[in-house]
Amino acid sequence: MLLSRVQIKSWNFRAQQIPCCVPLCPNPRAINSRVVICSAALSAQDELAMHTTQGSHGQGFHHPSSTSFFFNPSTAVLGPGALTAAGDEIKKLGLKNALIVTDAVLHKIGATLPLTELLSKLSIKYILYDGCEPNPTVDQVNAGANLAIQHGCDFVVSFGGGSPHDCAKAVAALVTNGGKVQDFEGLNNVKKPMLPLVAVNTTAGTAAEMTRFCIITDSARHVKMAIVDNKLTPTIAVNDSNLMVGMPKGLTAATGMDALTHAVEAYLSTASSPVTDASALHAMRLISAYLREAVTNGTNLKAREMMAYAEYLAGIAFNNASLGYVHAMAHQLGGFYNLPHGVCNAILLPVVMEYNSQAVPELFIDIAEAMGIKDVGEDSQLAIKRVLEEVRSLSTAVGIPRNLQALPGGLVKREDFPTLATNAMKDACGLTNPIQPDHVTVMGLYEKAFSQ
Repeated sequence: MLLSRVQIKSWNFRAQQIPCCVPLCPNPRAINSRVVICSAALSAQDELAMHTTQGSHGQGFHHPSSTSFFFNPSTAVLGPGALTAAGDEIKKLGLKNALIVTDAVLHKIGATLPLTELLSKLSIKYILYDGCEPNPTVDQVNAGANLAIQHGCDFVVSFGGGSPHDCAKAVAALVTNGGKVQDFEGLNNVKKPMLPLVAVNTTAGTAAEMTRFCIITDSARHVKMAIVDNKLTPTIAVNDSNLMVGMPKGLTAATGMDALTHAVEAYLSTASSPVTDASALHAMRLISAYLREAVTNGTNLKAREMMAYAEYLAGIAFNNASLGYVHAMAHQLGGFYNLPHGVCNAILLPVVMEYNSQAVPELFIDIAEAMGIKDVGEDSQLAIKRVLEEVRSLSTAVGIPRNLQALPGGLVKREDFPTLATNAMKDACGLTNPIQPDHVTVMGLYEKAFSQ
């Protein structure tokens, strides 16, 4: 007997559950790269009887099971020479007029030349918008959207790291939806499909080239808006490790620690599943093995390629399991002080991990194993200690400042912690954290990150 509807609990967390209902397909399958795994609905009592709070490390669920949605690009091309290989996929779209979204530095140094040459070879016209800056703003999105409308662009190509990709997503959505970027803030508030988006990635960290997440700074409110919607998933994601060889050490370090944060937060998430767990744990393995080398020797092609795969795996994990309070808090630091996202994540990561460990201690045994830490056995407390030491050691080794106080310019101020904490508690990324902290606790986490 087929059920007509199934109750799912997306954005589960310990203190509260936000339910929603979706139709149950007789034969669920991937549709537009969205995979829906459905099972007969169980009572809460039956679910709890079948699953412990954490499951058995990486086996089963870390929480009562529920229907899982998986969102990924229709096509992803990865590896050395991926940009050239993606030409046929771009041609299949049948589009003729592209808006390229990038930043001024990449354009100035000629990094965009392989892309523009490829588009010319495909007989695709293009107009280039290089006004995107780190932590892209509402004004920058508006400028890009106006340019796309003015030139009649029928698709968007983003070139760079997280900032151009996020800016391009918002541009592509604004062109088709109209209104204001602020209308999209939160979960599933983009009403119409965006313009097709080809995301060409040049960093190994943000995974913005393949996710449904988009982070835009509202300068008027000093807030980074988290926009989460499957309609923002790029049509084609391109990860060409040859384009990453020129990344500076600092950017390699920051984006690599961002990828590690994605993997860890997705693994601890209350919306995780066996699919996201597998992706998260292998991402941790690759990052632990290759990030130091990628920072030290940027011309090591294997290290670059493995980091490209690591950040993509971490993207699969958090795109479908979401994140936690590292990101919820880091977004506020970026929006308030215009600080680099990956660096903020790296500083906050061990602080929030330690706080979360009280709820999910056993999961740190799996994280320890994935990070190459030996001899913790089944001792979860030892695993927590060793994992936190390794995260801090890796962060130090790649040149991340120890605490918020040590960031250049002394921008972070204790007197701002109440406002930062208030905004962090409104961030959609925090909904799947293993524990829901109160305002005082979030301020305490900022304080610990400030002075650790």
